[in-house]
Amino acid sequence: MTDQRTPVLLYDGTCGLCNGVVRLLLRIDRKGRLRFAPLQSSPAQDYLRSEGLPTADFDSLVFVPDWERRVPGARLLRTDGAMAAFAEAGGAGRALAWLRFVPAVVRDAAYRLVSKSRFAIFGEYKPRALPNPEWEGRFIAR
Repeated sequence: MTDQRTPVLLYDGTCGLCNGVVRLLLRIDRKGRLRFAPLQSSPAQDYLRSEGLPTADFDSLVFVPDWERRVPGARLLRTDGAMAAFAEAGGAGRALAWLRFVPAVVRDAAYRLVSKSRFAIFGEYKPRALPNPEWEGRFIAR
C-alpha cells in the first residue's frame, strides 16, 4: 500500500530565509511529496483559524502531516515542523532531520532567536520565478 498523505508546510511568505528553506525542500524532495503555502494565504489562514492558532503571527511555521485528511491538533510548529518537513523530503533532508534529537526547548530557543532577526539577516523575500517551473504545482497557494 502506498502512502497517500499530502503533507503541507505553511511558512512566512515574506521572509527571505523561509522562502530559501522552501526552495531547498523543493530541490531535495525528489518524490515531490511536500506541498507549500504562505501563512498569509487564504488556505493557510483558514487552517490557522480552524486550529485556534494566531493568524497574524508569522514567526513560526506549521507542518500539517496530511492536508486532505486533517486531524485536529495533528500539526507541528517551529523546529518540530521543520524537522518533519526535512524528514518527509528524504535524501539530504534526512541528514538535517537528525537535529530532532536535540531537545525541543534548545531548538525552539534558537529558532525564536533567528526568527526575531531573520529580516535583518536574510531580508524580505522578493518574488521571482522558480528555477524549475514544475515546482509551481507543489504550492496550494502563493
